[in-house]
Amino acid sequence: MTTYVLRRLTFLGLTLIVTSLVIFIITQLLPGDVARVVLGREAGEAALAVFRETHGLNDPLPVQYGRWLVNFATGEWGTSLSTRSEIYPLVMERLKNSLLLASITMLIAVPLATFLGVLAGLHEDKPADSMISMASLAVVGLPEFVTGLILIQVFSRWLGWFPANSSVEPAATFAEKLPMLILPAMTATLVLLAYIIRLTRAGVIEELSQPYVRTATLKGLPRQTVIVKHVIRNALLPTITIVAISFGWLIGGLIVIENVFNYPGLGRLLTFAIDRRDLPLIQAIAMITVVGFGLANLAADLIYAWLNPRIRLS
Repeated sequence: MTTYVLRRLTFLGLTLIVTSLVIFIITQLLPGDVARVVLGREAGEAALAVFRETHGLNDPLPVQYGRWLVNFATGEWGTSLSTRSEIYPLVMERLKNSLLLASITMLIAVPLATFLGVLAGLHEDKPADSMISMASLAVVGLPEFVTGLILIQVFSRWLGWFPANSSVEPAATFAEKLPMLILPAMTATLVLLAYIIRLTRAGVIEELSQPYVRTATLKGLPRQTVIVKHVIRNALLPTITIVAISFGWLIGGLIVIENVFNYPGLGRLLTFAIDRRDLPLIQAIAMITVVGFGLANLAADLIYAWLNPRIRLS
């Protein structure tokens, strides 16, 4: 197991280095002049030259990349070009909000999707399976902003149960934040449901066709015991990876949902940074999102290897 963990950690490190290079190159290729965007169209050439020199924009690209990578690793993320504030505390505050929303979404989505997927798999091609499959596919087919607007119309305007604006204050308690998180979490849950349901359903159907299920049944084991102790356990192994990837996506990929509900997460901050061509802020958000994806996948690999010893021995 130790060898497997070290191998996965090495792969994660190499992935982060390659991804950081891609992020740096892409941000450098963005159109426009950073100095001109920050100082405005009326700025003179002298002011622009001073800005570029002060922020190291005249240095060779390899030097800029190396400096940026070292600074990111040490937590020296610099100052935002648009807000003039320190990037590290700004991103960490938004990351905390995104993690809170992602956690609530996963607490709702994973148990619900797993239950529905298992139910559909155990009743393959029966009315329950058809209803679950059609409903989940119909929901996931809607764009995120449409789903969010429908939920706002129903639960905020008609019923008045939850606020439509999820702009939480940094000093707010969890109890104060929770009502504002329900609608964004419901929207993200509906987006994830179909993927997890379909994968779980396929896993259950595949396991039910395995010889060991027929053997256990012929030996007289109760069907409930076979399903709970063997079928579901094995069927849910591939779902772990999807859940991990989904959690990584929830950290920085909810750009549309966060903008619909005015939620102060990483996705909304990324939109703000791109709009103002704030390269240091864009790079920091992109890297922290990649790190989140990487750690989530590492956790999934380790859990998968712990549950299935054949993986770590391969």
